[in-house]
Amino acid sequence: MSFPFGLQSPLYMYPTAYSLFFSVGFPANCLSLYVAWMLMKKGNSMAVYLVSLCISDLLYTVTLPIWIVQAMGQHIVWIHGRYVCVMSIYILFTNFYTSEALLCCIAVDRYLAVVHPLKCRWWRKVSTAAAVTVTIWLLVVCFNTSTISWEDSYHEKKNFSVCFDIFSPLSATLLRANVMRFFLGFIIPVLLVFFSTWRICTAVKSNQATDKQEQKQILKLLTLVLLGLLFCFGPIHVMMLLRILVNDCRNIAWILYPYKISVALSSLNCLADPLLYCFITSTGQACAMWKEHLHLTNQKKFALSITTHTTL
Repeated sequence: MSFPFGLQSPLYMYPTAYSLFFSVGFPANCLSLYVAWMLMKKGNSMAVYLVSLCISDLLYTVTLPIWIVQAMGQHIVWIHGRYVCVMSIYILFTNFYTSEALLCCIAVDRYLAVVHPLKCRWWRKVSTAAAVTVTIWLLVVCFNTSTISWEDSYHEKKNFSVCFDIFSPLSATLLRANVMRFFLGFIIPVLLVFFSTWRICTAVKSNQATDKQEQKQILKLLTLVLLGLLFCFGPIHVMMLLRILVNDCRNIAWILYPYKISVALSSLNCLADPLLYCFITSTGQACAMWKEHLHLTNQKKFALSITTHTTL
């Protein structure tokens, strides 16, 4: 197998951008982790998902210096060895799909809190959120373990090595993995977040007990989650789909730079996730008011039905 001269990992081209992601993302996620942990100890179920998001982002950001050093050194080959290459790719994809699944859980959590606050109390317990989070991590780790291989991640011929090469033809395993990543890892979470946002919009607009400011806080959170999925993870999954359709190494050179840009955009997720904790307290207060409103409404209906029955 031959490699085009100057072929580099999609992360190599932007040392300044990735330096920014690391210098801002690492302290921001450390702060978010502390805030989310405090909220989780107070019984906030959504904070469980944010704690896990911060851990996922921190794991990814600690690998960024590897790519930054590679880029600043202007090396045309991978210099860190096979094990570091595979580990970095493994953490990258783990961050992708734990983040997407957890963002989806946050949206569903808000949907249940606003639309079905009385029926779904069990879902919004910290213990339930913790169980869901552990399940997500186990599923993602198992999937990545079965689909990320030495052969697909790291290529070496004599003294020329490449990590995360997009020019080599995809193996049958990687083709199937990319299809599953596109539909299960991206399309389904986006549809669930979109549905949750739509139902919450309908519910809060019809609820007179929630004022305009609280409605805005809830909708801002869901909008941020949806935009995060579409903007950060949409481009990379579109490129995965194109990579499936164009699997001839002679015809895929034109997707090199779009692919690099899409990987860079996915790293913005590490900066966007810390913004979520800003909305947790406010949306929690709004959802509590909505729950109280429904409880009072049900009490009035029950009292009215008893009065009517007694009168008859």
